[in-house]
Amino acid sequence: MRCLTLPQSLPVSLLSINKTHVFRSGFSYPFWRSTVGSFCSTSGVFTRMGDRGVSALQSFHNQDSISYLLQREAAEIDETLMGPLGFSVDQLMELAGLSVATSIAEVYRPSEYNRVLAICGPGNNGGDGLVAARHLHHFGYKPYICYPKRTPKPLYTGLVTQLESLSVPFLSVEDLPLDLSNDFDILVDAMFGFSFHGAPRPPFDDLIRRMICLHNYGQTRQKPPVIVSIDIPSGWHVEEGDIDGEGIKPDMLVSLTAPKLCAKKFSGPHHFLGGRFVPPFIADKFKLHLPPYPGTAMCVRIGKPPQIDISALRENYISPEFLEEYVEADPMDQFRKWFDDAVVAGLKEPNAMALSTAGKDGKPSSRIVLLKGVDKDGFVWYTNYGSRKAHEISENPHASLLFYWDGLNRQVRIEGPVQKVSELESEQYFHSRPRGSQIGAIVSKQSTIVPGRHVLHQEYKELENKFSDGSMIPKPKYWGGYRLKPELFEFWQGQQSRLHDRLQYSPEEINGKRVWRIDRLAP
Repeated sequence: MRCLTLPQSLPVSLLSINKTHVFRSGFSYPFWRSTVGSFCSTSGVFTRMGDRGVSALQSFHNQDSISYLLQREAAEIDETLMGPLGFSVDQLMELAGLSVATSIAEVYRPSEYNRVLAICGPGNNGGDGLVAARHLHHFGYKPYICYPKRTPKPLYTGLVTQLESLSVPFLSVEDLPLDLSNDFDILVDAMFGFSFHGAPRPPFDDLIRRMICLHNYGQTRQKPPVIVSIDIPSGWHVEEGDIDGEGIKPDMLVSLTAPKLCAKKFSGPHHFLGGRFVPPFIADKFKLHLPPYPGTAMCVRIGKPPQIDISALRENYISPEFLEEYVEADPMDQFRKWFDDAVVAGLKEPNAMALSTAGKDGKPSSRIVLLKGVDKDGFVWYTNYGSRKAHEISENPHASLLFYWDGLNRQVRIEGPVQKVSELESEQYFHSRPRGSQIGAIVSKQSTIVPGRHVLHQEYKELENKFSDGSMIPKPKYWGGYRLKPELFEFWQGQQSRLHDRLQYSPEEINGKRVWRIDRLAP
């Protein structure tokens, strides 16, 4: 393994700090807040509507349009940030570590990748690793720290104290097993950043060799630990990358500021950009082109997401048992109990439900609608009476509802006949909606073909002007509610090894009285 020495004119090395400015080891701040709607992604993985629910896995596919920094440029950006722009090294380090932790959390769930070893060098890159470990602890991971060359400065000693107060174990190099593949699920490479030059010295040379050896172990083991490198894979040339092809091959690279030039040689499945606070002055001066960050995320994926074997995607659910002796006798009470749990858990749109209908031709169709009322008579939603679902309900007045609460490993399926709610009930709900939604209901002749989005905007604008005096907006006759009267419920709770709990409520008559029978169904 070779590591080239870069020109001596560089402003900082691993163990030396410029007296005028403290250079960050590879961290500066994305300048562009996204208008894209954390969880997870429209072009990459998945998303929910709205800013709060979009994930950092939002992908930026065109890698060639992104700025890649030379070592000199990265140092100049840091100098500017911590000079005239007033940033401090501890601010930048905190945001860097948070970016790394959130990148890890986006891809590697703590239920499967719980044990994290952060190997930290003596510079700012090591500080980023310490901060990341603290955040990972709060995210539910179990971090360990290997920090063999501690920096005796208040910033670093403070980070150590914070981790010790959380009972995060610190391991010496001697404490680590020679084979790191058995004891850890994630290895965070936080040894050297962009300012490092020269050959790695002990004990980091040995630690790098151990990480390289994991690739050999991975050929014989089912699940070797993944390697996450912060900004620069340790031992790589900051501009030329892994020159001899024998260096660390991380599974994830979290670039900080803009990617460094060596990141073009990264071939792992997960490349993220971290942080999001480059001011326009920096972006203009250095001609930075960086991807937008989705929602409130602290990281964004660069490049296309890895090719996934869909057949291998699965979740081994861990949930409390759902037993007959503990459920409510009335399924409406059990539904309200689970719905309240979903609300308290802070799940996005817990009232979202899949509505399935079929017309006289028997062809089913499904869509997501929002539950707007539930009482002893059933489940209520509102729509356009000219829509496809309305036509199908008119031909076949039966439907199925499905609620799915991912964060609780639960779903509820409900079947029954459907009828329109009263005109008064529709009227009252219509006028409880925001005025924009009322106008939208008039504009949208749901399920009909429109020439383009501009037509909708034009009609909306005209009606907005018409009712700008605050006068009451009349409910269109073609808009109103439906109520499904439940005749069957199924409550599903995900469990390990696909042995899910399924409890079905169906009505039966006993002594002239209608009661609900509870049966357990095979998963």
